[in-house]
Amino acid sequence: MRASGLKSFPHIRGIGGQTSLTTILIVLLVPNVFAQTDFSAFWKKFSSVVIAGEKATVAEMTKFPLSMPYGVKAVKDMEDFLRRYNEIFKGEANATQCFRSAKPQKESARRYEIYCPLKESPDDKENAPIRFIFELTKSGWKFAGLDNINE
Repeated sequence: MRASGLKSFPHIRGIGGQTSLTTILIVLLVPNVFAQTDFSAFWKKFSSVVIAGEKATVAEMTKFPLSMPYGVKAVKDMEDFLRRYNEIFKGEANATQCFRSAKPQKESARRYEIYCPLKESPDDKENAPIRFIFELTKSGWKFAGLDNINE
């Protein structure tokens, strides 16, 4: 009798299936949406792996090709990134030192920037021309570019 009762109300069974599917999708997608849009969590992890020198993890958090300052060839892929890691993070600025106290600046809902002083004057917070650029991509926040705003 129970089976025939369900046959009498097929729309209820269909709605239950759709509700379950909707619930599953919400549970799976909602945390991912928050993770993708939370720059502070991304910055905490990114800065800590740069400070720790975890090159492979930093590369995974980078968008390719990585934009570089005027006149410098873009970093095309992970292999190129790993080869040029010191140029990116220890070139004109000492990112390890800078990232310990740097404050992200929100440029838009999809972009943040970190400004670092030159290596020669690490305490000169007024003159911090090295810009690390971060963008919100389809897969979450990524390190997207490096620039010297004086060039």
